[in-house]
Amino acid sequence: MKKQGLIFGVIVVVIILVNIIVRITRKEPEEMLSDLEASSYYISLENIDFSNEITGMLNDGIIDEIPEYEDVFVETFSTAYCSNKLLRWGISRKGYNEIPDADPGTPELLKKYGGVYLGDTSQNKIYLTFDEGYENGYTAKILDVLRDNNVNAIFFITGPYLKEHEDLVRRMVEEGHVVGNHTVHHPSLPSLDDKKIEEEILGLEEDFNKVFGKKMKYLRPPKGEYSERTLAVTKELGYTNLFWSFAYDDWHRDKVRGKEYAYEKVMNNLHNGAVILLHAVSKDNADALDMIIKGAREKGFEFGDVNEL
Repeated sequence: MKKQGLIFGVIVVVIILVNIIVRITRKEPEEMLSDLEASSYYISLENIDFSNEITGMLNDGIIDEIPEYEDVFVETFSTAYCSNKLLRWGISRKGYNEIPDADPGTPELLKKYGGVYLGDTSQNKIYLTFDEGYENGYTAKILDVLRDNNVNAIFFITGPYLKEHEDLVRRMVEEGHVVGNHTVHHPSLPSLDDKKIEEEILGLEEDFNKVFGKKMKYLRPPKGEYSERTLAVTKELGYTNLFWSFAYDDWHRDKVRGKEYAYEKVMNNLHNGAVILLHAVSKDNADALDMIIKGAREKGFEFGDVNEL
């Protein structure tokens, strides 16, 4: 009997150990998301590159040949049937009240996967969007101007931004703006496999939800770089890829050209359904924003809610 009891005890211990090992190596989805929360929130800006925020075409002209990432992860991609050719979002501006031209074939590709870069071009509504990779001291002023002019916008944030500037993100939420996903670490999405893309996007969403009890649903791919595969993967995650119909090189902190420069850039390219991308690190943008809003309204434009898109 003692021998049988000893054997039984050993079996019980083995079963317990096996269960522990299984739980460690095969985590449930909830546990995986919990891990994402921790790993995405406790990061810093030190190893993140924001030096080239947009790599696509910003104005009239021809962009250089676009390189491709090799499909080296094709066997692990759940959407291997989709091309992983690196695409860089680009538009060719045509001036005031003219709809810019997007790269050939890209509007159709975005539509296939629910992506957006324009509003309704039959209506004189425009949409303000801000990218917030890091803070440069101007977001509070931008929020003040939006509040004073009763305009809503969408702010795309990164993991470090949420970690280091939760107070500003709280203002965005409480003052009725939409907070969008710009990923945790700001990587070029086509260079990642499906699992890493999910970690970059859901990691930030879980952190945001943990703090504010809200989900994210709009994604702005870092650097404007994407592929058909990343559009498919992010759509499966429940996201709308939101690009833009106007942008300029406003992310360089050492390029302070004055509020009139920013004002003229935006005003000379307004059009129906415009999705305007501005970087909040720009002093020019912050100083010109009130003028831009008032000037656009004087020309008959209204500011729409991004959720209309």
